[in-house]
Amino acid sequence: MARPIQQLKADFFKALAHPGRIRIIEVLTGGERTVSELAAAVDLEASHLSQQLGILRRAHVVTARKEGNAVVYALADERLADLLAVAKEILLTYLTEARDLLAVES
Repeated sequence: MARPIQQLKADFFKALAHPGRIRIIEVLTGGERTVSELAAAVDLEASHLSQQLGILRRAHVVTARKEGNAVVYALADERLADLLAVAKEILLTYLTEARDLLAVES
C-alpha cells in the first residue's frame, strides 16, 4: 500500500529536523564538499558528522560519490536551498512580528 503524501512529507521534514543536518545542507548549498571540508565547516565530530550524513543520504536529501580516497557530498536537489531560504524568511517575519508586539506591550 502506498504511503500517504502527508507521511512522506513528515518523514522528509524529520530528516531535516536537526541543527547539524540543517548546517550541512546550508554548507552544501555552496556546492559539493568532501567529508573533511564538511567537518571543518559544520564543526561536528567525525562520528557525529558521519551519522548525520547517513540520515540525510537515506532520506535522499544528499548524494555521495567516491572521488579517489575522498567521499564527496552534494545536495540531491538544489531546491533544498530555496526551502531553507523560505523557512528563514518565515522565521524572520515571525520574530519581527513578535518583537514589534512586545515593544507595543511594554
